[in-house]
Amino acid sequence: MSKPVALITGCSSGIGQALAHICLDEGYAVFAAARNPATLAPLTARGATAVTLDVNDAAQIAACRERLSSESGRLDLLVNNAGYGAMGPILDADRETLLRQFDTNVFAPVQLVRATADLLRDSGGLIVNIGSVSGVTTTPFSGVYCASKAALHALSEAMRMELAPFGIEVLTVQPGAIASDFGNNATAAITLAEGSWFKPWEKAVQARANASQKASSTSAREFAMELMGYIKNPLRPETAVIGSGSRSMLRLKRWLPASVREAQMRKRFGLDRKPG
Repeated sequence: MSKPVALITGCSSGIGQALAHICLDEGYAVFAAARNPATLAPLTARGATAVTLDVNDAAQIAACRERLSSESGRLDLLVNNAGYGAMGPILDADRETLLRQFDTNVFAPVQLVRATADLLRDSGGLIVNIGSVSGVTTTPFSGVYCASKAALHALSEAMRMELAPFGIEVLTVQPGAIASDFGNNATAAITLAEGSWFKPWEKAVQARANASQKASSTSAREFAMELMGYIKNPLRPETAVIGSGSRSMLRLKRWLPASVREAQMRKRFGLDRKPG
């Protein structure tokens, strides 16, 4: 296959689907992956190859890798986009909640890289790991999600150093507020235990789950177009910060003392008062 080949996970909607459209515009042969292949119809109508892929299913990862090998024989771009945000207080997050979040946001991207590394090596490919500014600047009621993205950032940095001798590059992306289904998915993934200490803050938990979905949020297409600019740039930085509020969130972490930053966060989420 003469066209460059892209595998993008989480293409059912939002960032993944928008980026798949941009890759098609740029002449890529796109393998668009999602748990439900019916959601990929807008992409297959344009010539993308639909891949049924639950990123937590080892057998489906292996099958995806075999399809790439047999149908294209190469991989130039791997975008680890599939993920979700577990929301709620840390005290209410049991072991299963933690494992589900890390399975999808941390372990799955590593397994996909491992499965496709030889194809990426042959093509001198690029791995794009979609992290989050929340992996840098932690907010209340999203600690499990923030921790998963911080872990992905660290793994991406290690991969970038380790894979350099083999001609594989790694780009970490830290989105801000992007208009997508993230808020709906995060709301569905709220953990607030019966009898939780945090029942008085239930509205604040809901607000955190939907924080990225507001009028000023960057559209998924705008995000994808800017990301493609980084992908095409041979002098790209190690980290791409894209989207509404992304840089201001990073500035909070970089410039404010922890005591001031955390006081602001407590006030924003009502944690500056005791429960009534």
